[in-house]
Formats: sequence, structure tokens, C-alpha cells
Amino acid sequence: MTRRGGGSVPEDELGHGYPATAPAPGGMAPGEFREWGHRFVDWVSDYLEGIDAYPVLARTKPGEVRDALPAEPPATGEPLHALFEDFRSVIVPGITHWNHPAFFGYFAVSGSGPGILGELLAAALNVNAMVWKSSPAATELEEVTLGWLRSFLGLPPEFTGAINDTASTSTFLALAAARERYLPEAREDGMSAAPAGRVYTSREAHSSVLKAVHALGFGRRGVRAVATGPDRAMDPAALADAINHDVTSGFRPLAVVATIGTTSTTAVDPVAAIAGIARSRGLWLHVDAAYAGVAAALPGMGHHFTGWERADSIVVNPHKWLFTPVDCSVLYVRDPSWLRAAFSLVPAYLETSETGVTHLMDQGLALGRRFRALKLWFVMRYFGQEGLREILARHVAFARRLAHAVDAAAGWELWRPSPFSLVVLRRSPPGVSGGERDALNLSIMDRVNRSGAAFLSPTEIGGETWLRFAIGNVHTAARHVNATWEALREAANEAG
Repeated sequence: MTRRGGGSVPEDELGHGYPATAPAPGGMAPGEFREWGHRFVDWVSDYLEGIDAYPVLARTKPGEVRDALPAEPPATGEPLHALFEDFRSVIVPGITHWNHPAFFGYFAVSGSGPGILGELLAAALNVNAMVWKSSPAATELEEVTLGWLRSFLGLPPEFTGAINDTASTSTFLALAAARERYLPEAREDGMSAAPAGRVYTSREAHSSVLKAVHALGFGRRGVRAVATGPDRAMDPAALADAINHDVTSGFRPLAVVATIGTTSTTAVDPVAAIAGIARSRGLWLHVDAAYAGVAAALPGMGHHFTGWERADSIVVNPHKWLFTPVDCSVLYVRDPSWLRAAFSLVPAYLETSETGVTHLMDQGLALGRRFRALKLWFVMRYFGQEGLREILARHVAFARRLAHAVDAAAGWELWRPSPFSLVVLRRSPPGVSGGERDALNLSIMDRVNRSGAAFLSPTEIGGETWLRFAIGNVHTAARHVNATWEALREAANEAG
């Protein structure tokens, strides 16, 4: 018999075949990996250079990609040219291009060149940094890189960081640490043996907070949605009242989740006031700065982050606005011993003799740890602090110019000025309101999205529909912002 990537396969004395020669790189035929590696890198380079030519939103119908592919894997191996052809003809047309410079929906995630190359090398090394000895360099590079990021953001050195996949996981881990610290009754016998715990967050907080509370066993009543003011930021007085009410009602207040840069409008909770309340009541303070946290590195932005240095934990996502490929979410904690108390479990096969080292498996639920720090390290070294600040500042400037244009345009309305790079707007012609105005804006957004020229996403404020224009892609230039604003105006004229 023959085998791809090897020669003939002799039989050993037990009748089992084994390769007569060592396999080539990655188990592929000699030279094949190198040849196709070059082709793939060439394709990626062409893709990034010509990404403007792609429609931002995928134009496939539901099930179209699935139906174009076999229901069963091939019985025998296929050549790479067949795989690559299907990638180009089936997969790429079904992609919504988050790396497109006119992707303005949700919050941008963009993979920069150095980040992509760092990801390639991480995949080649394929390490699992669960304990220090399983990959010393991966563990220690993560410590160094997150120290760099902490300094870049102006956070104090007592914060220790670890990289997770997304902010949803980081928030879950932070609240698990809070449960470990403030609800010790649950440690041995579970939630049934503990008083009912409460976590407080604003009505504008990300849905991951509710998910985390559910997953931790507190139930729907475990979250108290605190009222917000006109700016959609948490009301500290309402927070204090909610805590007082819950204490008298038999609940155990555990944690507050404050947000710097909410998803709908990038509202900023008054973290300093919230930190004072949390400290006085003995609650864990977690700050969700997944999107906006990197803006702390910009001159003139510091007032939005006042008090976040008093938090027990902070989440910042470099894969959102720091041009690092998904996934890369950083959780900083003031006292990592509470994470270790919640998650450290060391069976005999993971015991090691080293002392004074970090075992990343102790920082969360995951045992397996990808080498995510490598791509972030590449990004921070390639651009440098000045280069990163320049791109971030450019995005903020784009947003402010767009906001001025919306404000000056007849029949358009701007939500309160955004402090960062999100602009929230809607078409609001005279005499059109309520459901009719909501339908008009969704129609405008749909026309632009279907055109392939750009992609925006909606949100709801006070029960009314608005459009989110989120700037944050490393590839975005002023022309992309201007063209999308013009496309919105043209769609509005067409919609009537």
C-alpha cells in the first residue's frame, strides 16, 4: 500500500504498517507544504490588498454553502488544489468580510498583517500552554506582552493578565472569582447551600453578563439591571438603592459590572462613583472595557477611565480595536489568587516541580491554552505605541467628522456624541415617527448592506431603532467612511 506523504509501508512483526521514512512537514508530501504555503500567503496578500473589491456582506442564501459541500468526508485524501478551489469558489463567497474597511457593524475586528503572521507561527508551533513546562515561552511571553499592554493602557502594575478567547469568557471568569470570594458557602456544596447572590449591572450592559450569571448558577434573578440616566450610563444612586433593597430582602450582593463603552451607544458608566459604592459594600467590581479599553492609551481620553484602576477585574479585547486576529480577550485581575481558588485543580499528571512560575490553566476554566500572545506581541512590536495611538486617534477623528456631518444634514438625527469611534444615527424626516421611522431606518440599512458597499448593524434605544456606524478597522480610510455616509443618504432618498 502507499500513503500520502510517505513511501511504501512495510509490515512489522505484529502485522501493523508503519511509514518507512519520516513524513515531510505536516505529514504532507515532500515540497508540498512549502509550495502551497507560498500560494496561500500570496492569496492572503492579494486578499488584503484587494479587499475593497469584495462585497462586505455575504450574498449567499441560507444553506447554500452547506448544500455545495459533500455530506460525508472523502474516503481517500484529496489534493490541495481541490481544497483551495473549493475554498475560493464556495467558502469565500459565503464570507461576511470583517476585514473589509467598510465593515461598520457590531464592533470591528480586524486582523492586521503582523497579527496574521503571528497567528501562522502560533499554528505551526501548536503548543498548549497549560502548565509552565508544557511551553515556557508561551507562558512567559503572555506575561510580558500583557505587561506591555497594561502599561500602554495606563493601568497600575498590580494587575495580572491572562488571555482568553472572548470577553464573554473573561467576564464569566471574573464573576466566578467574585463568587469564590464573596459566596464561600457555595464552594463545597454548590449553590443550593448558599444564599441567593446578586450581580448588578446597567440595563445597557452586554448580554454576556447575564449569560455568565446564568452559567454560574444564580438564575435570572441573580442579575439586577440598574437604571440608567439620559446618557444611558448606570445611575450610581439607583445602584446603591438596589443593593440596600436586596440586603433587606435576603440577597447576598456579590459584584458590580460597570461598562466603559456599552455596545449600543458606547455609554460610559461612572466607574469612580461605582467603585466607591462597591468598595464600601464589599462587592467585586468588574469593568467591561472590551471595546473601548484601548482608547485609554489616547491623550485626552483619560477622564472616561477615571476609577477603573480601582476595579478588581477588567476585560479588554485586543481583537476588537487593537488589530489582533480573533480571538484575543485579556482579563486583568488585581488578585489572581481568587481565580486560582475558583479554577485550580491539579491531577497527578499535571503536577510539576517548578516553583515561582505561572500555570495558565489555573487562571480559568480552559486547560488547553493556545499561543494567543504571539500575535498580540507581533502587533504591539510592529506598530509600536506611537503607531497604535495614531491609528486609534484616526478612527476617533473619522467618527467625530461623521457625527458633525450627520448633525448638519437635514432629516438626519445623531444620538448624543460618542466619546470613542462609534456613531449612532438615524433618518428622521419631519412628520415621520414611531414604527414608520423604525421601518424606514431598517430599510435604509438593508439597502446599504445588500449593495455590498458597506455593512452596518441596528440597535434599539428607548424602544426606537437607530443605526450603528462602528469605525475601528485597521484598513479603514476616510474615503470608506465618506462613501458609506453617502450610500446611507442615497438609500434614504430611494426609500422616500
